[in-house]
Amino acid sequence: MSEETPKSSNGFYLIAIFILLAALAFITFMWSGKRSELNACNNENLILKSDMEGMNKMMDGYVGNLSNDLKTDFKNMLDTYDKLIDKDQSKADSLNIQKDKIKGLLNELNSNKKITASQLFQLRKENETLRTIMKGYVKEIDALNTLNIELTSKLDETSVQLNNTTNERDEFKKDAEEKNIQLKKGAKLQAYSFHSSGLLSNWNKTIKETDRAKNTIQIMSSFTVSQNPLATAGKKTVFLQITDPSGKVLQSRSNNTVDTELGNVGYSDKKEIDYQNQAIDVSIFYDFKSEKAIKGNYKIKVICDGVVIGTDSITLK
Repeated sequence: MSEETPKSSNGFYLIAIFILLAALAFITFMWSGKRSELNACNNENLILKSDMEGMNKMMDGYVGNLSNDLKTDFKNMLDTYDKLIDKDQSKADSLNIQKDKIKGLLNELNSNKKITASQLFQLRKENETLRTIMKGYVKEIDALNTLNIELTSKLDETSVQLNNTTNERDEFKKDAEEKNIQLKKGAKLQAYSFHSSGLLSNWNKTIKETDRAKNTIQIMSSFTVSQNPLATAGKKTVFLQITDPSGKVLQSRSNNTVDTELGNVGYSDKKEIDYQNQAIDVSIFYDFKSEKAIKGNYKIKVICDGVVIGTDSITLK
């Protein structure tokens, strides 16, 4: 029994060693393959680098011109963005961001004195990207400007229509005012057939006409208010205004005033009439009471509906 145990242990170790050797052989094989691939990649990179250097040398004569063209293109794009900002200030922030990108690329071009063809190609790709973005802004802002022009045109048309409507309204208003004035003129009453004189009282209380100032105790004015179908019918007040030779309006009461087209004026006395658009005879008397009539010319006016409808005068000696 003691002799068989070592033999089993030796067999186990031999198997383990065999497995390790097999794994090592497999790893060595895999490493060898990857190294071959790495060498192949390095060789390809060297070839590509050599080709690129050759292409750059070959493009040396053209890079300067292409760089200048690209600079001009960037500057033109900056000018275009400036014009877009002038057209639409609301997009100034977004447009300035794109301008900053272009300025950065332009600075890169200006600062790199030995730019390669591959670098130039990369810059041109970025240029195309920025140009595509710029075209989108141009299209959007032009569409908004077109819409603004249409809206402005419609606004102008509306303003013209509004002005025409306002002018028509003003014309109608003016015409209505003129017709209203004509109507008022047409509706104005007239006083005619005046008979005005001074009156005295005899010993027997009879009233007689007189032209002597010292005998006059009243002034009477009789007249006819005209027929007028355009005038407003109904109760009307007719006012008599007498101005004495000194220019004073004779008033039976100190508060006798009436509003007229010439302002608030004093009146001597008044009378209510029932006017039914037919001619009506009216007589109004002014009583001197304790006053004394003075010699001279007395002017008489008849006022109705705020306007003077007739005048007369008498002279007392």
